[in-house]
Amino acid sequence: MQQYQQLIETVLAQGTWQDNRTGIRTLSVPGAMMRFDLAQGFPAVTTKLLAFKSVVGELCAFLRASRSAADFRALGCKVWDQNANENAQWLANPYREGPDDLGPVYGVQWRNWPKPDGGHIDQIAEVVKQLKTNPDSRRIIVSAWNVADLDQMALMPCHAFFQFYVADGKLSCQLYQRS
Repeated sequence: MQQYQQLIETVLAQGTWQDNRTGIRTLSVPGAMMRFDLAQGFPAVTTKLLAFKSVVGELCAFLRASRSAADFRALGCKVWDQNANENAQWLANPYREGPDDLGPVYGVQWRNWPKPDGGHIDQIAEVVKQLKTNPDSRRIIVSAWNVADLDQMALMPCHAFFQFYVADGKLSCQLYQRS
C-alpha cells in the first residue's frame, strides 16, 4: 500500500490533466512504476473495497479465452457488462457478434493469437513451456495488444503486455499497463 499511496501523492503533485474517450478528465503521470516483492505479501489495494471474487472471475475468464460478458458474469465478474452492452460505439461495431459479445479481448489474444496461416498461438501455454524448459530466456512475453484486432474489441487492452524473467531461481513479472 505504501507504494500505491506514494504514487497517488506523485500523481496529485505532478500529474497533468488529460481528456479521454469517457469524457471524464484524468490526472496522469505517464511511465510511473511500482515494484512488488510477492515474498513480502500480495499487493492488494486496501484503501478501497477489493472485489476479490470479481478479480478472480475476470482472470479465469481471460485464461479461458472468453469473449462473452455472460462468461465473465457466470464467474462472478460483472465489470464487462457495460463494455458489451452499454457502450454505444461497440453496439454499432460491425464486428460485434451479438449480445454480450466483447470481441477478441485479453484472453482471446492470450490463448488464441491468430496466425497468418489461420492457426493460433496459445501464449499462456508457451509461457509455461518456456519457464520449464528455458527459464533464462528474456523472450517470455505475453501481449494482448494485437493491432490487427483492436477495432474488433469492445475495449482495447489496458494491461497490454507482460514479461516473465527468472533470476537466481526467482520468478519476476513485469507488466505494462497503458491506462
